[in-house]
This record gives sequence, structure tokens and C-alpha cells, in this order.
Amino acid sequence: MKNEELKAHLLQQIIDQQTGQNSQEQKVQDTLEDTSSDNSQHSEFVDYEDILRQSEFVPIRPLGHGAFGMVYLVYDRQYGIVAVKIIKKEKFDIRELEAAEIIRNETWGCPFIMNHKYQEQYKSYQILITEYSNMNTLNLFAKQPQISLPSYILRALMKQILEGMRVFHEIGLVHRDIKCDNILLHCPSGTGRVYAKISDFGFAKKEDIMHEQTYHAGTIPYMSPEQFLEKTLITQKVDIYALGITFYIIIVHKFPVNKKDIKEQGEKLAQLKYIERPSEIKDNHLWDLLSKMLEFDPNQRITAAQALLHPYFTSPEALADISSEQI
Repeated sequence: MKNEELKAHLLQQIIDQQTGQNSQEQKVQDTLEDTSSDNSQHSEFVDYEDILRQSEFVPIRPLGHGAFGMVYLVYDRQYGIVAVKIIKKEKFDIRELEAAEIIRNETWGCPFIMNHKYQEQYKSYQILITEYSNMNTLNLFAKQPQISLPSYILRALMKQILEGMRVFHEIGLVHRDIKCDNILLHCPSGTGRVYAKISDFGFAKKEDIMHEQTYHAGTIPYMSPEQFLEKTLITQKVDIYALGITFYIIIVHKFPVNKKDIKEQGEKLAQLKYIERPSEIKDNHLWDLLSKMLEFDPNQRITAAQALLHPYFTSPEALADISSEQI
């Protein structure tokens, strides 16, 4: 039984009933809220739609913007409806392109990783073309306490994301910025299925277990304890911890630790030995899995492949949780 699959109408029904608004509208609203602080940094006008037209795209509407560029929904003659990210060349990190190329060539079409189509340059801009996810991000669930996901939907989402992470790690990459914003939901036209997709490879790189990292990368409340050390080896285990935090907050709707800056966050984590079980998580198998993902010692932290074999996904109770009508 493919219990990692979800029917779109079931998830959409939960979203509509509990938020009272269309998920696509919420996605755009979330994007604008998250990037509004960057508005002051746009000191010069850039006609992004003209850039798109000159590059032979048909712009449909903006999806979001930041300090370094814009994301648009467009029509592409080869791929149809896609998302296009336009970034100033001087602000573009080549690692994002390198990671996207590795993913495109080596993941063999994994449905749980965002599909990079191609890239091109236009004058002083780098243009990245990816598939468009037409539903939302996991932030929809994290930010709205009134949304309580049924166990079968939560289990299916977690399994999809962990499978995407397993493939991502299998090809030797570490993402370094796993968070709710970077897990997108997509329903391919005519399928009725929902797929969770790992996206945004701006911090992704090949895992390097020989050289210590001397700078911070990631989003503070998702960062693992070892990332706050002055010199540390950054392994794929940082993604597992961040994924544990991601799952934690779509259930509990708040971070276990969330201080105002990187210094305070690191100091608080250094005082703790582990993340305490919140009262909202009743399922013992679920908490056992999350606690293994949130293990402070990266050497003891579970891998994505190991997580997929956990009883939370493999026990008779888990297999019975999703009926044929729900997948």
C-alpha cells in the first residue's frame, strides 16, 4: 500500500474548513508577509516582466519577492506553467545552481524533491526555471493553531518528506535550510494526489566531512546544536534535526526553542540535554521518532533511511491508519 500518497481533496478540505480561505491565496499572502521587510532594500525599479518577456516567457503573476530578486508564475513554451526565479548575478550563489543540476541529473524524478527544469542568463540576471507547486507550503499548518492534521495525513506527509530527504542525502548533498517555508505542496493536474516537495537549494552543497565550517548557515530555530559551535563539521544530520523541528511545529504550532538571535539560541540549546516532549504529541511512536531526529548528538541522530523504517511508519497500526479510500 502506498501510504505516502494523499488525495488532494482531503487535504484541501482540511485547509478550507479550518482556515476559511483558498490555499493559493494564503500562499501568496504568506510570501508577501515573509518578504515585506525586504521592500526597503529595493532602491531602483526593475521591470521583471519585461525581463521575462525578453526571455520568451509569458508572465502570469508574481509569487514573491526578496532583496535579491523576484519569483514569477509564468508560461514556458516547452514546460507550460512553471515558476521562475530572477536573481541579480552579483547576489546569486552558484551553489544553488550546482545543487539543482545534481538533483536534476541524479534523483531520477523523485516526486518529493522540487524539479529544476533549466536555467539561463539575461544581462545582469540569473534566471532559474522550476516546476510550480500549486497548493501551499507547510507554513500553512505551522502558523495556524486551529489546523490539527489527522494522523493519516500527518503520517503520509512525513513519509513523503523523509523519502525526499533520503534521496537528497543518497546523492551526497546536505540542504542546510530545511524549514516549513521550503517544503511545498503540489497537486499535479489530473492526478488528485498531493506531493510534498523539498525546495530552495540556495544553501545546499556536497557533504564535506573533512573540513570544519566556520560560518552559520540556516534558519535559527531550525538549526541543530552543533551548528552553533565555532568550528564544526556540518553533516547531513543537520537536515534531520531541522526536519524534526519542521514536523514538531506543524503539530505543536510553535518552536521548542526560539530565541531572538543566534547567540541566545545557541546558549539556550547548550543548557539543554534534549527537547522535551510536548503535551500535544500523544502518539508514542511519533514522539520516539521525533526524539531520535532531534537527538542533540549528531552521531546518535537517526538518518532519513532509518527513520523510514521506524515503527511510526511500519507498525500494523501505522499501515492500518491509511485506508484505500484515503490514498
